[in-house]
Amino acid sequence: MGALALAISLAGCAGLPDQRLANEALKRGDTALAERNYQQLADLGYSEAQVGLADIQVETGDPAKLRQAEATYRAAARTSPRAQARLGRLLVAKPDSSEAERHEAQGLLKQAFAAGESNTLIPLAMLYLQYPQSFPDLDAQQQIDQWRAAGYPEAGLAQVLLYRTQNTYDQHLDEVERICKAALASTDICYVELASVYQKRAQPEQQAALIDQLKAAYARGAVPASRVDSVARVLADPSLGQTDEKTAQALLEQVAPSNPASWVSLAQLLYSFPELGDSDQLLAYIDKGREGAQPRAELLLGRLYYEGKAVPADAKKAETHLQSAADAGEISAHYYLGQLYRRGYLGQVEPQKAVDHLLRAARGGQLSADYALAQLFSEGRGIRQDLVNAWVFAQLAQANPSEQSTAMAGELDQQLSAPQKAQAQRLLQQERQARGAMGQGPGAQAMQALQDTTEQDGEESL
Repeated sequence: MGALALAISLAGCAGLPDQRLANEALKRGDTALAERNYQQLADLGYSEAQVGLADIQVETGDPAKLRQAEATYRAAARTSPRAQARLGRLLVAKPDSSEAERHEAQGLLKQAFAAGESNTLIPLAMLYLQYPQSFPDLDAQQQIDQWRAAGYPEAGLAQVLLYRTQNTYDQHLDEVERICKAALASTDICYVELASVYQKRAQPEQQAALIDQLKAAYARGAVPASRVDSVARVLADPSLGQTDEKTAQALLEQVAPSNPASWVSLAQLLYSFPELGDSDQLLAYIDKGREGAQPRAELLLGRLYYEGKAVPADAKKAETHLQSAADAGEISAHYYLGQLYRRGYLGQVEPQKAVDHLLRAARGGQLSADYALAQLFSEGRGIRQDLVNAWVFAQLAQANPSEQSTAMAGELDQQLSAPQKAQAQRLLQQERQARGAMGQGPGAQAMQALQDTTEQDGEESL
């Protein structure tokens, strides 16, 4: 046997790092083994291992890990088009990106696309839709039309993204269905889109046929467990139409053993539909999610202690679990922490902490946080009443209006003097501009909806 053949035969043996083993470990959910092998290969300078390592870091959602991932992608991007695509997508998703980083993302994605990398047009479309002020000479619809005319498979999904961003999705359900039926075999995010269409149209027969197709695709390994989870969550979403929570539960129970995030989705399902299981079952699902290091499990457990639902109310335990979730990047955790401090559940009102967390939640897209901020500044509990700030956040809360927030906005409008109103309008404009620059405009949720399109190699990515 030659030296080269011997070296090949020894790959993966005697504890040597092995990218194939790392890839297989990742597929079966053993991220620790995958990360260990990727790290050793990355240290030796293998760019594909660097990409694999950074992918694991991104998946955690931990801000510190995201910074590590960016550095790792950068190291590999010098020679790897795949790393260029990953880095470009990471920069598009970065909430506090600079003007230079946005243009860098554009260059990286175009470069990766020219090198034959898939999954680059969707993040490019996100970039143009999310930051139009950074690309004033570019019309997103015209660009998407050009991509579609050229026959690029991703172009149809870019069009769906545009509809979501412009809040015209419901007016184009027929086209979304056509696009996603054609792309379903190669782009599994389309299962989520088609499920959404059938839910909105109240078409249970089409939905059932789609679910059967999804199950078959999952059984043969063509669709990852995370995509099944996403479809299950569509079925359980009352904002999309009549729910089918029992089918959602069956789907989640099938994939949870290989996808720890689905234990949390099951817990959330039982939280929303208590008839599906008792409190012990809910808490057991949360425990499995926590064992899988899922920040959403910490968020839900913190919320249960906050509300006193399924467990006795305990503000201190709520704070502990919510802070853990917030540290891992869960925006909603900041909302509940802000409410803990605003309402004095820990013994006294802590207004600065409340403002810090609620503002973080509001700027992160948590729809209820602006109303909570308006209440904080208008009530003046533990803080000086500030009707100008209260007016600003009451206006922002109208993006998700309720009877109470609309009434508050009207009352505050009557209370401000002309100089106060002028000051408030300036502050409102500044805050809206800040949120637009952070990617938290009306299309922020649409960006997230299509942010997890998959690679052709079947690996989940940004």
